[in-house]
Amino acid sequence: MFEVLKQALMRGGVRGLAGPILIVMILAMMVLPLPPFLLDILFTFNIALAIMVLLVAMNTTKPLDFAVFPTVLLISTLLRLSLNVASTRVVLLEGHTGPDAAGKVIESFGHFLVGGNYAVGIVVFVILVVINFVVITKGAGRIAEVGARFTLDAMPGKQMAIDADLNAGLIGEEVARKRRAEIAQEAEFYGAMDGASKFVRGDAVAGIIIMLISIIGGLAVGVLQHDLDLATAAKNYTLLTIGDGLVAQIPALIISTAAGMVVSRVASEDNIGQQLAKQLINSPQLLILTAAIIGIMGLIPGMPHFPFLLLAGGLGWFAWFMLQRAKLDEEKAAEAESPVPVPSNEAPEASWEDVAQVDVLGLEVGYRLIALVDKAQDGDLLRRIKGIRKKFTQEMGFLPPAVHIRDNLDLRPNAYRITLKGAEIGTGEAYPNLYLAINPGNVNGMLPGTVTKDPAFGLPAIWVEAGVREQAQAMGYTVVDASTVVATHMSHLIHSHAAELLGRQEVQQLLDHLGKFAPKLTEDLVPKLLSLATVQKVMQNLLDEGMHIRDMRTILETLAEHAPLTQDTNVLTSIVRVALGPAIVQQFYPSAQELQVIGMDKELEYVLAQALQAGGSAIEPGLANTLLREARSATQTQEQMGLPTVLLVPGHIRDLLARFLKRALPQLKVISHEEVPGFKTVRVTSMVGGRA
Repeated sequence: MFEVLKQALMRGGVRGLAGPILIVMILAMMVLPLPPFLLDILFTFNIALAIMVLLVAMNTTKPLDFAVFPTVLLISTLLRLSLNVASTRVVLLEGHTGPDAAGKVIESFGHFLVGGNYAVGIVVFVILVVINFVVITKGAGRIAEVGARFTLDAMPGKQMAIDADLNAGLIGEEVARKRRAEIAQEAEFYGAMDGASKFVRGDAVAGIIIMLISIIGGLAVGVLQHDLDLATAAKNYTLLTIGDGLVAQIPALIISTAAGMVVSRVASEDNIGQQLAKQLINSPQLLILTAAIIGIMGLIPGMPHFPFLLLAGGLGWFAWFMLQRAKLDEEKAAEAESPVPVPSNEAPEASWEDVAQVDVLGLEVGYRLIALVDKAQDGDLLRRIKGIRKKFTQEMGFLPPAVHIRDNLDLRPNAYRITLKGAEIGTGEAYPNLYLAINPGNVNGMLPGTVTKDPAFGLPAIWVEAGVREQAQAMGYTVVDASTVVATHMSHLIHSHAAELLGRQEVQQLLDHLGKFAPKLTEDLVPKLLSLATVQKVMQNLLDEGMHIRDMRTILETLAEHAPLTQDTNVLTSIVRVALGPAIVQQFYPSAQELQVIGMDKELEYVLAQALQAGGSAIEPGLANTLLREARSATQTQEQMGLPTVLLVPGHIRDLLARFLKRALPQLKVISHEEVPGFKTVRVTSMVGGRA
């Protein structure tokens, strides 16, 4: 036992023992006799506890702010029952001595509240029990039961929403963990409230039974043991029993009211009092209408004129006061918003503040698409763009510039335009109230709607009504809303132009970030061995061919090792690619041990090598046409087989071929033999300039 107490003190100090000690004391009251003075103190404490719980319940902003309430409900119910047992013992033992036998509190409730009339006391007690049991407790229990059911049903959807926000980059792992815990706690709270409400209902039933037992037992004790006449025994014991019941039922009624408030409220930033003030009496027009109706009722002959007209006058005055205050607030707001007048004969001087910088990334929308970026209209495009930037950062290895969004009245109402450094890089149309059904190539029917193309990838698509959405999905279409269309197009374009988004500022920030973990590496490289511009160009070369730069340690270590030998950015890029070879191969072949690639005819390789040795940086036109035709044919063959379109060539001609094929065949990626790790095997499945 002492070891348990020691562990409780270590976990929570003195507070850790408060709960167990309170429960033990409550249970002890059922067994140990208590003097009347101590009963007065405990009954007063019970009333104070009920009032405190009611005030806390009224000042919460959401149910989980009072998550301990089910436990408080159980403890308060147990406390009332223990007091009932203790007071009943005193009433039966000392009730013959007079009305103050069980303490002053019970005497006051038995005489003052019901006028010393035990018949009135019984009626009042039964009414309080009925109100508590039939109305408040039953309603609160039903709300808690339905709330628990709906909360449990909604848990999978809420969990999926958290996972979606986490995957989109809108929240972090810590926030997601906290939100999951809140969802689980909410379900446990409503379930606990559903069960705790049964304690209150049982307490009401127990109150009636205890009252009947006490009255019958008191009559028997008074008449048979203390030789009292029946009228005196009935008066003494019945009044004591009624006082005991009332002093217990009033706190029970307060606690039940608090339970109803907790489970029936809707989560808000305001407490119950503030919500009532805002939503019930915040409209002067409604108060005026109510005052007029009450005033008319007060003028009807036979009605009590004074209370009706008094209340109508009070409501009318309060409505007038609210109108005057609203008018004063509007005048103050207008004065605050009014601009300072500028003399008309003095034009302001131009300054550097008037120089507008071109946005690195911009999104211009027509006026019908403003709803997509307006939070007041439930637009979620801003949130999606934030998720795109975070996902791009995680995939590519650097933070892209922020996207500046503005409306453009020169665009068509449903059009949008994506710009890079002021120049248009993509455009399209979106319809906020429609859905885009994209044909991935295996649909089994046509849909009614506006035929178009997916702006991101050029796939055939149809804008359809919301009612056709499920039908389109059943037919094999990929169905997305307007915000997703714009966000996907934006994501595709910033990945395609990643090299142009990596400026000097971004490279410097990247080096500063890496310098926190490897300061010596960055200090030795820039600017001692290479300039910032050279490092930027190497990284841009990598991004230009679809590579990420997440492995900055390998990139900088390779540059630092070979910078004393050459400053040529193309040569340095080739060397870095060899160092990143395993990552490059994994990007195209995530889990394959055998690399099924497109090969090149030896004679064609020889011709290209001779052209490079002759000092040429371009391919002769006739050879270029042949090479392009053969590469396109091999790429189509590889795509038909469902294999990655990767061309494997010797390292000395890789750069030349990559630059040449990039514009004509952007889907064809060129890697060198040196970039393939030694633990991978290679199999040529297609051939440029020959047969596999």
